[in-house]
Amino acid sequence: MAKVSISLDAELVVEVMVLAGVGSPQDAIEAVVRDYIARGHRTEARTDLKDQNLRDIDVKPQESQG
Repeated sequence: MAKVSISLDAELVVEVMVLAGVGSPQDAIEAVVRDYIARGHRTEARTDLKDQNLRDIDVKPQESQG
């Protein structure tokens, strides 16, 4: 896998390390990024399911009103 080097504010990284309970800056930032990506995938899955349910409702024949 390709690696990317970036610069971050030290205070920000230390806070992430403390919150994540990780001793390595690299591991702490990697954990945050992986969590962010996983959260995005969960959100996509929920919204896709909701959209599909709404489509199913629209497809059902409407009862005549009168």
